[in-house]
Amino acid sequence: MGGSLITEKSKPSTPRLDVIQRLGNEISAALAEDPDIHLLLGHGSGSFGHKAASKYGTRQGVETPEQWAGFAEVWLQASALNRLVINQLHEEGLPAVAFPASANAVGEDGQVGSWDITPMKNALDNNLLPVVYGDVVFDSVRGGTIFSTEDIFTYLALDLKPERILLAGLEEGVWADYPDCTQLVEEITPKNLDDVAPALAGSAATDVTGGMEDKVRQMLSLVERILDIEVSIFSGVQPGLVKDVLLGKKIGTLIHD
Repeated sequence: MGGSLITEKSKPSTPRLDVIQRLGNEISAALAEDPDIHLLLGHGSGSFGHKAASKYGTRQGVETPEQWAGFAEVWLQASALNRLVINQLHEEGLPAVAFPASANAVGEDGQVGSWDITPMKNALDNNLLPVVYGDVVFDSVRGGTIFSTEDIFTYLALDLKPERILLAGLEEGVWADYPDCTQLVEEITPKNLDDVAPALAGSAATDVTGGMEDKVRQMLSLVERILDIEVSIFSGVQPGLVKDVLLGKKIGTLIHD
């Protein structure tokens, strides 16, 4: 669940509670219809984390007392949104359990250096719903940094080997003519990346973790390393689409090998 989808990304600390509620309902409905789905859920921080992170340059590193104060502020904002999401998921009857990266992941120059995900696997094995989100982490080189949800997915996917990664945001996918948004790129593969690269423009609101181009490149790195995995970038705006995609419908921009 992209930060731009579940928050008003241009307004600091403004959640879209109605959207979070609807998405929780759609996830619950999909899992009820297909109990064999094993789902790990992630969400961005949107307007809760990006403004503070941009102010203090947290992604690039943390060293001064002011930057460490900023690190704590970003943590507070990100965890506040996560609590809203978790509460709403429980309202929809979903057994959600948060796994914040700040608690036990360690960065290594902006990349995940180590993270014991055994508890996350135990949650999946017992039909719970693990929830991760964009978060600050301590880093052996930078002091501190930020992991986006895509950073986290990239690390987890190499261990968990999911069949699909579904990225629900505001846009219907990757547009070939952004910002006019009339021509959707239907698929991206390692072979056609050079052709679609000009379309990978950044988002309009503040995004300290790279925007659309970073998302696409990280997901391409996964499809090259994990056999038969497929990534879908699609819009979660229209009611029912998240449920449909969870149940197998192919929409938006598909990334595959």
